[in-house]
Amino acid sequence: MQDCSDNLETPDWLDTVRWTPDGLVPAIAQDAETGDILMMAWMNRESLKLTAEEGHAVYWSRSRGKLWRKGETSGHEQVVRDIRLDCDEDVILLRVEQKGGIACHTGRRSCFYRSLKDGQWVSVDPVIKDPDAIYGSN
Repeated sequence: MQDCSDNLETPDWLDTVRWTPDGLVPAIAQDAETGDILMMAWMNRESLKLTAEEGHAVYWSRSRGKLWRKGETSGHEQVVRDIRLDCDEDVILLRVEQKGGIACHTGRRSCFYRSLKDGQWVSVDPVIKDPDAIYGSN
């Protein structure tokens, strides 16, 4: 990841982001080597700041209403190599090294594993590891 530690304490770079009315910004995780899109999640100011400081992806879980460190349960952490902001300043792109090769809670490499074929969503990517083996059965 680029060295921006000198500027992390000043909030100027966070003020540039155009947050939604509820204080969030969409964040896309992309494999830094292959360019594959792995997932999309939400970030708030705190999660984006922590991501920059720690070098590991930290998101905001809307369903749980709390910070979510990617891989905290599964071990499939995302080591951040680069953080980018789009031209409209309203989407974050994280270029990451995906530990374990699995980004999706379904046990797949990417959350974008379905493709529209003849008017139906079809799974086109295999499950790498059974989610029950990753998270335990419910």
